[in-house]
Amino acid sequence: MREIIANFHFIRPAWLLLIPVAIGIWWLWQRSSDPLRGWREQISPELLDALVVGRQSSRPGPAIYLLAAWLLGLFAVAGPTWRLEPSPFADDATPLMILLKADGSMEKDNPAPSRLERARLKIADLAAARKGQPLGLIAYAGSAHLVLPPTRDTAVVAQMAAQIGPEIMPRPGDRLDLALREAGRILSRGELGGSIVVITDTVTSEPGAFQALQKDFAVEIQFLAINTPGSSEDDALRAAAGTLAAKVETLDFEDRDIAAIVSRAARTPQARSGEQGGQWQEAGYWLTPLLGLILLSSFRREQQSDA
Repeated sequence: MREIIANFHFIRPAWLLLIPVAIGIWWLWQRSSDPLRGWREQISPELLDALVVGRQSSRPGPAIYLLAAWLLGLFAVAGPTWRLEPSPFADDATPLMILLKADGSMEKDNPAPSRLERARLKIADLAAARKGQPLGLIAYAGSAHLVLPPTRDTAVVAQMAAQIGPEIMPRPGDRLDLALREAGRILSRGELGGSIVVITDTVTSEPGAFQALQKDFAVEIQFLAINTPGSSEDDALRAAAGTLAAKVETLDFEDRDIAAIVSRAARTPQARSGEQGGQWQEAGYWLTPLLGLILLSSFRREQQSDA
């Protein structure tokens, strides 16, 4: 319900500007069709009420139903909506960008055989779990570099990740902030939005870099921690994740971590219409039966009054 309220809007809101016009026309019509209009200008209201034989019913007449039909029709034509139309393509999934740390700390052997090797295996598992769904790869250390933009050939992502190591990086370090900015730039070029998963052992970037990043960064982030739970490295990673409002998954040898990452990425909402594409589903036609009932009720009341 909260999401419906947040997304509710009109596709053609200019039609709503005719509501005051419709009310004004209805009021003028009612005033001009009043059979006692001339007498009201000559006789006081109290005396006129006493002279009129029979009182009008207090129940709403056909005119008020006509006004309701006009207003409801304008509301329907304005195109109320609150949800996007389902994509005509079955494989229309949001992209997931992998940010792989390739600094020297990833060569430590806890967990064995090395953190980097564990990260490569997890990327292979992630590529298999998201087969046919867009997956991209960025490698970072003291700098950040795009390896592959989001592609549906996820097998090639795993193959490229297997070739990444500290020896191919231009400089050592931990510039996760640069990697996040690069991932955000890549995702903003697409039409479906997307999310990010950072595979790293720790985060040593300055906290101020992430705070500045948050101002213009709205992509959902996840972390896969390749380290020893409860260590100082793990604490630093979780502190950075807290600053970025990101979820953290602990390394799991039964792939529960990958399942959680894939599930969370699948729930990432697509970009809204007007931001990065998509069509809003019009709901005005649902008001057609109600409009018919109002007109039918007005017709019946008019027939009864004629009788």
